[in-house]
Amino acid sequence: MPAPKTSQPPPRIRIESPTPLIDCGRFPSKACVGDDVAVAADIFGDGHDVLRAVVRYRGPGDRRWCEAPLHPTDHERGGYGWAGSFPVDRCGRWAWALEAWTDRFASWRDEVQRKVAAGQEDLAGELSEGAVLLREAAGRAGGEDRTRLEAALATDGPPEVDVLLAPELAAIAERHPDRSRATRMQRALEVDVERTLARFGAWYELFPRSWGGLRGVAEQVPALAELGFDVLYLPPIHPIGVKNRKGANNALTAGPQDPGSPWAIGNREQGGHTAIHPDLGTEEDFAALVAAAREHGMEVALDFAIQCSADHPWLTEHPEWFNHRPDGTLKYAENPPKKYQDIYNVNWDTEAWRELWEALLEVVRHWVARGVRVFRVDNPHTKPLAFWEWLIAEVRAEDPEVVFLSEAFTRLPMMRALGKLGFSQSYTYFTWKNSAWELREYVGELLGMRDVLRPNLFVNTPDILTEYLQHGGPPAFHARLVLAATLGPSYGIYSGFEHYEHEAVRPGSEEYLDSEKYQVRARALDGPLLGTVRRLNALRREHAALQRLEGIWFLATENDALLAYARRAPGDIVLVVVNVDPAGSQEGVCVIPHELGLPPAFHVRDALTGDAFDWRVGRNYVGLAPGAAHLLTLA
Repeated sequence: MPAPKTSQPPPRIRIESPTPLIDCGRFPSKACVGDDVAVAADIFGDGHDVLRAVVRYRGPGDRRWCEAPLHPTDHERGGYGWAGSFPVDRCGRWAWALEAWTDRFASWRDEVQRKVAAGQEDLAGELSEGAVLLREAAGRAGGEDRTRLEAALATDGPPEVDVLLAPELAAIAERHPDRSRATRMQRALEVDVERTLARFGAWYELFPRSWGGLRGVAEQVPALAELGFDVLYLPPIHPIGVKNRKGANNALTAGPQDPGSPWAIGNREQGGHTAIHPDLGTEEDFAALVAAAREHGMEVALDFAIQCSADHPWLTEHPEWFNHRPDGTLKYAENPPKKYQDIYNVNWDTEAWRELWEALLEVVRHWVARGVRVFRVDNPHTKPLAFWEWLIAEVRAEDPEVVFLSEAFTRLPMMRALGKLGFSQSYTYFTWKNSAWELREYVGELLGMRDVLRPNLFVNTPDILTEYLQHGGPPAFHARLVLAATLGPSYGIYSGFEHYEHEAVRPGSEEYLDSEKYQVRARALDGPLLGTVRRLNALRREHAALQRLEGIWFLATENDALLAYARRAPGDIVLVVVNVDPAGSQEGVCVIPHELGLPPAFHVRDALTGDAFDWRVGRNYVGLAPGAAHLLTLA
């Protein structure tokens, strides 16, 4: 094989296995504003030269690259690992790449130091080499550094060994390296940086029609903010179709007063996805709600559901966007055995797919222009992945602070794919994980996906009333609330949870009796669980350990009904023990391992009850009533 036809010899340093790396760099990793993005790689070369490495990074729109140092991590174990980090201070796509080079002076210095230590005296040749290397460094330096290097070399003969080996000169030479033959990653990788709300927040879901419309909801904003909620999520607020409208409890025939399901979007006279149901209020009312939320540090999230009622204007304006059976009838939505006779899905295989995609993008743009920067996306896993990658990129190129929550209850590869394509966070199967072993296992799965998927641990939804909540009584609601608020950085509750609503429409169903999806319910923000909600949300804001998914350490309890874990962040730790049995009191221990770094004996206070305890490394007795919990902070 002939030698490579390049003006420079091939690089002698290898950069391998850089992280974070998502699908060989096909997708960006995730971070939030204020994070230090951790990077690492195996970096090595032939021989024993001293290497240096940096991470080069550039923010969105920047031309200039910044640098941060990398440091060896596992060289003492015979590895080649290097690691470092760089800060991100605004939303958008950041680029980063690694670069490594040989520190020729440090390599020379290391060799000479070993010769001196071995008692070698004739080092004239070595000293002449060192002098040349320092002169070259002086040529690259300026100011005081150059003056000090030149002063060290200003001798009639070869410099003394002690002069050339001085740590001060080594530090100066390291600041002015020769990187002309540095090895660089062939292409930069990306980090998608979002605002903190993409990772951390408390959500409250409600139907505006049960609260007096948009004006009535706006009146609740101060109380919701005082409870510590960050996001007020509204199911679809658009006009509702009349044809095939569902009645109370999903009845096939609606009465004259039945309002219909908000997910049956669209009405010929009132409009579709960009309109507001007139019974809820006006555009001015919506603007006032968004402004009230912003004033109180909250965001309004809207549901983005790509489906239409039989009365949606698109069905007459664009019939080619919908599925028709061979007999010419429209095909309504189904998920056997469930039927949604009031809803029609779009035809993603239509030849007019470009026009369909653009119309849906304009829907999102419409609401972004009206101050909505958070969208809960209905069933994104039943739509083309290429569509989501395109739409999210288009929206966030115009406003990088827009957050998308994926309502995807599906297999892990699809959930991961949606995260990689740009969804900020996702619903999860936490809602159905109730035993201690299930929760430990599932949180482990979520941690394994943390580079691409941020979980939002909703405790219930208008569609999901689990058996655990149906039959567990108030203790079940308390346990699930504490688990959601402390296991994950984002969680949500649907109104009624705080009132312990638990009646299903029939045995074996997860549908609520008298579901708000089909009828108006008179709501008030006065449930008995709200005091606990307030304390939990305050604790979450006070403790960095509760604001990220990572940093969780499950603890032994010697009782399968008790789930214990430590939440850790630099300088912060919270200890949680939950009795996941809603029917009986449970006793056990909480074993604190030495690895947590706590003192042999320490004082803790329960943030829920105010009780104080003396704990220690090792076994600590725990006794909890049904569904009760300890949230312990160091006193």
